[in-house]
Amino acid sequence: MNTIKALIQLLTLERLDEQTFLGQNYQAPWGRVFGGQVLAQSLHAAYQTVPKDRFAHSMHGYFILGGNLDIPITYEVDIIRDGGSFTTRRVVARQNGKAIFTMGASFQIKESGVDHQINMPNVLSPEKLATTLDQIEDIKDLDPRAYQRLKMVLPEEFEFKPIERVASQLTKNTAPFNNIWMRTSDKLKADMPLQHQLLAYVSDYNLLTTASFPHREDLNKARTFYASLDHALWFHRDFDLQDWLLYAMDSPSASNARGFSRGSIFDRQGSLVASVAQEGLMRQQIV
Repeated sequence: MNTIKALIQLLTLERLDEQTFLGQNYQAPWGRVFGGQVLAQSLHAAYQTVPKDRFAHSMHGYFILGGNLDIPITYEVDIIRDGGSFTTRRVVARQNGKAIFTMGASFQIKESGVDHQINMPNVLSPEKLATTLDQIEDIKDLDPRAYQRLKMVLPEEFEFKPIERVASQLTKNTAPFNNIWMRTSDKLKADMPLQHQLLAYVSDYNLLTTASFPHREDLNKARTFYASLDHALWFHRDFDLQDWLLYAMDSPSASNARGFSRGSIFDRQGSLVASVAQEGLMRQQIV
């Protein structure tokens, strides 16, 4: 999968009945179903059951079991409530009859009201920055295995331009802050529901990694297992992923083999379009 068209095909589920859908898997090189895929496919399933005038404003998911790449995922949508302004859905993703992920999502009609937001960080524009792919060339000779691993996992459907130097963040202990410009690699025409699904997918990249930055020198000494435990996403304003968005991430805490990260996503004009929070497992394995 190396194009946005292929990603959209992956996220577009087969409808089995009014509330049940079937999804295929991105063959992730790390051997487990990618969390962003399940987030996006769950949101796609929920969107198929809500009125066309309702748009997602929040989703909260829990990863229960690691997904098997060789088994399609069944998504069951529970119609919790259809109100005058809000619609609520619960989605359970299953493989072999076992739940691997569960999500609650809320949808709302368009309404006017008070409006405020925090300011976007003052960072370099994407035109002045190198891509992640270009930046990891700095560690090609220093750590060939890490270089090959990073090159393998970088998604071709999106372009990333980090503000901070990737080589330093992955090899030295640094502050838990991570600012990355991102956009789709190809042009696309997508309505807001599809934009939401694509953002859910890409929001799972780079977030947990941010929690590892203050500890890289220790974590790099032994094999470390990373896995998303939960993921929350709030949609504040409309956006277009074919234009640059700034993903401003930080990690307030890491403890008990878990790292907590949060992110604010801004468009080029400085509008806060979405917020993200995630906790993930960072467990050093005994070799």
